[in-house]
Amino acid sequence: MKLVISGASGKTGYRTAEEAIKAGHKVHLILRTTSKVPDSLEKCEKSYISLGNKSQLDDALKGNDVLVIATGARPSIDLTGPAKIDALGVKSQIESCKRVGLKRVILVSSLCSGKFFHPLNLFGLILVWKRIGERFLEESDLDWTIIRPGGLLEKEEEIDNEKILYSEANTQIEGSIPRRLVAKSCIEALATTKSVGKIIEITSNEKNPNTSLNKALDAFTLKTS
Repeated sequence: MKLVISGASGKTGYRTAEEAIKAGHKVHLILRTTSKVPDSLEKCEKSYISLGNKSQLDDALKGNDVLVIATGARPSIDLTGPAKIDALGVKSQIESCKRVGLKRVILVSSLCSGKFFHPLNLFGLILVWKRIGERFLEESDLDWTIIRPGGLLEKEEEIDNEKILYSEANTQIEGSIPRRLVAKSCIEALATTKSVGKIIEITSNEKNPNTSLNKALDAFTLKTS
């Protein structure tokens, strides 16, 4: 498949692109004009655009099979960033998908999305706006999956010993996970048809049971049946 990844220069985005390439997918990167990517992604197709420019965004999404939304507001004195990026930015990408006929979307969100009383909300109510962005996607007619990772870690060493805890929406309230494992989870969700229409929360540590996303989703179904 051909994946287009927005926020591809970000710490989760570039890792998702690398994992997609490892899985044999073609990758198209959506980047800001000032963005740079690692040498591992230099050969990828790239679009340097503004997500607010409809024609540029449509051109970047055309011809792709899957959109992975890895955009996210960064800490800033501009407290409107989360509203612009995590809500309205997600909405603009969803609308573009509809215009160009791209059906499959994976959104990287956050654990505790939607919670109001949370320290992260000191940064522009970021969890509130992330939930609004999620809702835009849930209410679309697209084939969506929402990944909610816990606290994001930069480490790359010894992560093979970490096992991912997959759970349904609003069941985990703390925990962390390396960004590399978030990237791997996005690609695993892409290969797992049962992930469509699901919010999946993920954290990791060495003590978790060893399972796969596919098996975890089977457990989700059993709980609700």
